[in-house]
Amino acid sequence: MEATGDQLILATGGYDHIIKLWQAHTGNCIRTLRFVETSQVNALDRTPDKTRLAACGYQCIRLYDLESNCTVPVINFESVQKNVTRLGFQEDGNWMYTAGEDHRVRIWDMLSATPHCSRVFDCQAPVNAACLHPNQVEIAMGAQNGGVYLWDVKSEVHEQLIPEVDASIQDVAISPDGQYMAAVNNKGNCYIWSLSSSPNQKLTTLQPKLKIAAHKRYVLRCKFSPDSRLLVTTSGDGTARIWKSDDFTMWRELCIEGYWVWDAAFSADSKYLFTASSDGIARLWKLQTKNPERKYTGHTKAITALSFKDEIVSE
Repeated sequence: MEATGDQLILATGGYDHIIKLWQAHTGNCIRTLRFVETSQVNALDRTPDKTRLAACGYQCIRLYDLESNCTVPVINFESVQKNVTRLGFQEDGNWMYTAGEDHRVRIWDMLSATPHCSRVFDCQAPVNAACLHPNQVEIAMGAQNGGVYLWDVKSEVHEQLIPEVDASIQDVAISPDGQYMAAVNNKGNCYIWSLSSSPNQKLTTLQPKLKIAAHKRYVLRCKFSPDSRLLVTTSGDGTARIWKSDDFTMWRELCIEGYWVWDAAFSADSKYLFTASSDGIARLWKLQTKNPERKYTGHTKAITALSFKDEIVSE
């Protein structure tokens, strides 16, 4: 994870109603952004061109300009209901998706001067998670009723699965190579599906592959590494566990005893992992050694979301 100027920025947010921007390679906080006094930060994501940062929370979605010194959002998204739990961007930045406890996943047109909602999918239950398939047209979602959904944004075709009854899906992830989908729930379980597609199919086919008893407690997040070889699950049991995607056996366990590990993000080379936890500290771990290489301290309460994007620079 080589530092190439100041663009290696880690963003963190949590229960103290602020978002902090850090130089990832030094641990220095370079800016503090004001969020909403009535909400924690549920999710963060940067636009693909890295110029803006989106954040969501209770009844709010905010967009910040990273190229100015402004600490307040440049856009407040209007008429947002209930808790907004996830957001992310299509690879060209043309649209953004959000998921929330109003049962809906929304597509926001980001090309207009004022972003507006152009499409809506109703999961008929509060939505905890959503992620975009690398094909850039399908969105996977996880709901509190135990449902896992796949929705084609263009054709509106969708499918629903319920891997475990009476269990809330807390997060969903699709590997960058498009081979696997993972979903984690509040019972500590992680479900894996194999994905396949063909030209005559309307929607990616989901084939159940595996159930992993990933944690003894609530699983909060799951994410695949950029090289698709690893899957991280984070939990209320004080651990982030790394699973090898060739056989889904556990490879590493990172421990922050006594705290919830709320979020995680891999570096582009898949060799490092950032974690956000309820002790108010973000950490950078070297996976080979399982050691925390750096701590990012400055939040006064739990960190519940983080965002990091770097790129492998070819020599």
